[in-house]
Amino acid sequence: MRVVMFGYQTWGHRTLQALLDSEHDVVLVVTHPRSEHAYEKIWSDSVADLAEERGVPVLIRNRPDDDELFERLKEAAPDIIVANNWRTWIPPRIFNLPRHGTLNVHDSLLPKYAGFSPLIWALINGETEVGVTAHLMDDELDAGDIVRQEAVPVGPTDTATDLFHKTVDLIAPVTIGALGLITSGRTEFTKQDRSQASFFHKRSIEDSRIDWTWPAEDLERLVRAQSEPYPSAFTFHRGRRLEVLAARVSDGRYGGTPGRIFYREGDGVAIVAGADARTGRNHGLAVTRVRTEDGREMPAAEYFTSMGGYLTNR
Repeated sequence: MRVVMFGYQTWGHRTLQALLDSEHDVVLVVTHPRSEHAYEKIWSDSVADLAEERGVPVLIRNRPDDDELFERLKEAAPDIIVANNWRTWIPPRIFNLPRHGTLNVHDSLLPKYAGFSPLIWALINGETEVGVTAHLMDDELDAGDIVRQEAVPVGPTDTATDLFHKTVDLIAPVTIGALGLITSGRTEFTKQDRSQASFFHKRSIEDSRIDWTWPAEDLERLVRAQSEPYPSAFTFHRGRRLEVLAARVSDGRYGGTPGRIFYREGDGVAIVAGADARTGRNHGLAVTRVRTEDGREMPAAEYFTSMGGYLTNR
């Protein structure tokens, strides 16, 4: 098939590479300009560079809503558009242009985790598996019929970085497998159960801020979800920003006020956590490694020279 590809960052790069390595003919690539947004500088393999290396025409757009782009698409005469990690709305006159429509590749198990940063949100929320879905685009965000979907388990110590590497390897088989089903003549695919749909916004630095009223189990997953190269989870100690790089749920139960620096436990320092911490029924978050405002990384037991005082949100 003749394919136009819309994509950005490493997700788009892997999709384009899979298409270029397949039997399909990539006739045009549309991608976003480089961004200085903290999350868009991560996993930033260039779609434009790959396309140019392989002699495929490239258009750079923030939004695909201009008449010039539409005319270029008509001239390219694609049988299908394939999109992955396209960051803005694609209008119906574009996604309905090819005879097979538009196949969107999304790194979640739709209908759950539509929208942005699905791996991070899924890890924070304690999901037991994540994956990649190829679906046909329609008027609603990430809501079209599912053509192919594959899942991988979330391990008990997996970070968001681990999940990225697990799922990015699914892009090629999911994308090419879905195109194979479409070229075989199939037209009926799996409807999404919209009662199970959930939608998530882009993450920002604010979303990495530790709220000590969360249960320790949730905070431990937040720390893993904000693994390098993502911006680390952070709190404040004595008015200075402190990044929490590693932590575990404490063995003991600690009562009092959320954020209290309470007790040395093994290689960590237990911080009181949970909105109902006053009951004394909660485990704390045993922080094991931190990074100070001036960039020094050290064991938490070395940083916290004495117990007492509080870690705060601001």
